[in-house]
Amino acid sequence: MVQQFDLGDNVRVDIPDKTDPDFDDFHGKYGVIDEIIEDDAGDETGDERDSKLYRVEFDDGKIMDFRWKDLRPR
Repeated sequence: MVQQFDLGDNVRVDIPDKTDPDFDDFHGKYGVIDEIIEDDAGDETGDERDSKLYRVEFDDGKIMDFRWKDLRPR
């Protein structure tokens, strides 16, 4: 299944790695996809889904970029 999000989608951050530096600040938080940024990360990983960064805006005004694997539909 291809996980893909669109602008305006409500998402929940689900970082599976508890040692990730962003885990404590963002895991389990809800936000909205505010921007989609394309890059060439998929060329490096072999997974084209990795070529998109999803910029998420949270209710408290914080903004952070995530890859598809760290996001779930709300």
